[in-house]
Amino acid sequence: MSIDAFRADAREWLESNCPESVRTAGFYTAGGRKATYPNPDSKLWLDRMAARGWTAPTWPTEYGGGGLLPEELRTLEDEMRRINAPSPLGGHGLTMIGPAILEFGSIDQCMEHLPPIVRGEIRWCQGYSEPGAGSDLASLQCRAEEDGDDYIVNGSKIWTSGADQADWIFCLVRTDFDAPKHQGISFLVLDMDSPGVTVSPIELISGSSEFCQTFFDNVRVPKRQRIGSPGEGWTVGKRLLQYERSSIGGRGGPRQKARTIDEIAKDYCGTVGTKIARDDIRARIVHQNIDDAAYQLTIRRSFEEAANSAAPSFLSSFFKYYGTEQNMRRQDLMMDILGSQGLGWAGDGFNGFERGSTRGWLRSKANSIEGGTSEVQLNIIAKRVLGLPD
Repeated sequence: MSIDAFRADAREWLESNCPESVRTAGFYTAGGRKATYPNPDSKLWLDRMAARGWTAPTWPTEYGGGGLLPEELRTLEDEMRRINAPSPLGGHGLTMIGPAILEFGSIDQCMEHLPPIVRGEIRWCQGYSEPGAGSDLASLQCRAEEDGDDYIVNGSKIWTSGADQADWIFCLVRTDFDAPKHQGISFLVLDMDSPGVTVSPIELISGSSEFCQTFFDNVRVPKRQRIGSPGEGWTVGKRLLQYERSSIGGRGGPRQKARTIDEIAKDYCGTVGTKIARDDIRARIVHQNIDDAAYQLTIRRSFEEAANSAAPSFLSSFFKYYGTEQNMRRQDLMMDILGSQGLGWAGDGFNGFERGSTRGWLRSKANSIEGGTSEVQLNIIAKRVLGLPD
């Protein structure tokens, strides 16, 4: 099919199948057995896109994906933006563990795990960091000891985003206690309903409990749920982090239209004619918008240059670093625009947008930590992208 024919087909299908009620911001879901859908049409949109394979548009069709080529993917995203159609599904399944299983998993593992991800039936969380092993991830101590055809897992993980809502978790665990720390790690996936798994939410400064601590007490995990060979976990884990950083950095699906920062500034700072009244705010917004546009163009160029490679490169660290720092600058600017209305937490004096902006600003501070700290990304960029000596 030519790209023009594909565009016409995608446009017709989207117009017919995307409900009008979801063509506004706010209907994102991570799916899973515990998922709720405040708008029934968001579930309908998910089911329709999953049946077409377009929740995972580039994954192979045999695993439920759409099998699209890079140019077809860009065309689909363009057509979704045209009608403000949201991505119907997100989360760790699509952006992290799914691509890792595609790259390192067996055919049986792909068949077992990928179709439920595509359909939004299983929500995943990540078991990497530990109380004593954060940025020095290879120092992890969560143990998986062999017992016949199973591993027995003991230990804990911290900052497991969404663990209280997740159905499955992917974990780095130590399986060889005599090998050098980077070589004695294996990569396991397991059901969160397994006996011995408990989850404790961690309340953040933003007032939510997105992060959790997860405990494993003699959890039995079949060896067939190991992704890759024994001791290969560090290799799988590093690749998965590249997928994660690409996602955090902005290489995701189409984004819906929302109020621009310029429009918000006019509401809170006033206007002189058609211009934002405050010169300092106007200049900062122009700078922010230019940086945003340049960044998105750079992402697209990188994506097009890597069209023949399914795996991300070390440039994922560049995108993760710049994207998260740019988002924190945006949140800081938003607080300056809102002024005292950006200090609201509760009460009738602040509307929902203002309270959400306060929480968003606080939450953005975690951007420089999650997926690998900004300092770690700068080290990777120096060594792997710029080729500087250790």
